Amino acid sequence: MSDVTRLLEAAGREDGRAAADLLPLVYDELRKLAAARLAADRAGHTLQPTALVHEAYLRLVGGHQPATWNGRGHFFGAAPEAMRRILVENARRRRRVRHGGGRRREPLPDVAAPEPGADLLALDEALTRLAAAYPVHARLVERRHFAGLPGDDAAAVFSISPSTADRHWVFAKAWLKRDLRRGDFLSDS
Repeated sequence: MSDVTRLLEAAGREDGRAAADLLPLVYDELRKLAAARLAADRAGHTLQPTALVHEAYLRLVGGHQPATWNGRGHFFGAAPEAMRRILVENARRRRRVRHGGGRRREPLPDVAAPEPGADLLALDEALTRLAAAYPVHARLVERRHFAGLPGDDAAAVFSISPSTADRHWVFAKAWLKRDLRRGDFLSDS
């Protein structure tokens, strides 16, 4: 049993020391996931990768109800979903009127910037619709698009072959593009 798995089990039993010891072991990998996700998004994010990692970690390990983790893969499989939820909540908050949601940033000279988070919200809604019909495909999109996992790593999370993961990825991208009526949300990676 790896150190990460052992500490995840202890953190699930509400062992505060285990949760503190776990962070240094998973921090670098979570930070890479967050940095890849934020780099792939449009400009205008107010979250930095470090803040995204800390918020995701608190939701995964420091919640009111301790989570039960079935190992390292389960934990790192849940991390992209937590990051997605944080980014969507942040985008929704920025769109609220009291947070300046009705205003657009205009860089000089007078060129209107796209509304921050609008594309992320549309993608989140489409991804929720995809998950209703094809849950594995939607979770694969979360891992690849939101966490920046390469195809082979995403396949390993689901214990499927890389070719099956690639077929799911192609199908999910086509489904989302049709649903969004645009093709610029998901890269070909």
